[in-house]
Amino acid sequence: MQSEGPDDARAAADRVLVCNPVSGNGDHVDTVTGLAEQHGFEIRRTEEAGNAIQLAREAAPDADLVAAAGGDGTLNAVVNGVVAADALESTTVAVVPAGTGNNFATNVGIRGIEHAFSVIEEGRRREIDVGWANDRTFVNSCVGGITAEASSETTPESKAELGVLAYVKNTIETVGEFDSLPLRVETAAGPNGERARAWEGEAMFVLIGNCRRFTGARTAQADVEDGLLEVTIVEDAATTDLLSGAALEGLFGGDSTHIVRRRTPTLSIESRADAVEYSLDGETLETERLRLETERGALTIPVGEAYRPDPDGGELWSLEPAG
Repeated sequence: MQSEGPDDARAAADRVLVCNPVSGNGDHVDTVTGLAEQHGFEIRRTEEAGNAIQLAREAAPDADLVAAAGGDGTLNAVVNGVVAADALESTTVAVVPAGTGNNFATNVGIRGIEHAFSVIEEGRRREIDVGWANDRTFVNSCVGGITAEASSETTPESKAELGVLAYVKNTIETVGEFDSLPLRVETAAGPNGERARAWEGEAMFVLIGNCRRFTGARTAQADVEDGLLEVTIVEDAATTDLLSGAALEGLFGGDSTHIVRRRTPTLSIESRADAVEYSLDGETLETERLRLETERGALTIPVGEAYRPDPDGGELWSLEPAG
């Protein structure tokens, strides 16, 4: 059941905003804090790495709304903090996009900082899926195969244009130093005839989306209310295609013999060699074995009017109450 809107009668202590002052280019702080104060938020700023999880964990037991002001990584930390407080059922999490790419915010219809606060007040809440990677939560995506060097060298402009695919693009451009991943990926049975399958081989990347699909488009929302993960495996053989001039956007956007796609509620990934470094919404997890699953409808968030519960349905979701 989706609620019709936020309760306007709330005390200031019920609302907490966790602000990452170094997200993006850092020029958002005054705007965010000014709007947050106008809307009755208690503001807590992060001071070091990992601080957002702690601040959200401390706030969640008493606050019925915790907002994350930053990029996808800040949102990930806030959600994990709410999870650590065992408060997912009682706490709504709002996103205030102040990072570079803000892919998740765009996918749920949030156009910017000011719009985020309007949505908090006037938008509907939706109960969306969260992904689990071993014992950690992610909301947008989990990606393996992106090199640390490529990640550090990715420009803000590229991230804003392509989101996580910007890191993929940078890794491909430095592919001479890239070691493929010997993986075994097992997916569970899904709807519409998707059967349980196993894939084994050399991969360049493995990309798992909860709220996003991996296409050439900057914004490619997945159905984040269907209890399924969008799995894309880029086989090592794709390297030749990419280096011979095939566009990244074309490869991910169309059919390819070297792109394996699955939709599944759960999957496991096992490395046949060393531990693999995964990025959970930009936060790092290194492991040889990864178990991924969805928890359907676990997270309540305010969404904008452009949000599509079913992105394949073709129609925008209306703000008008049903019936």
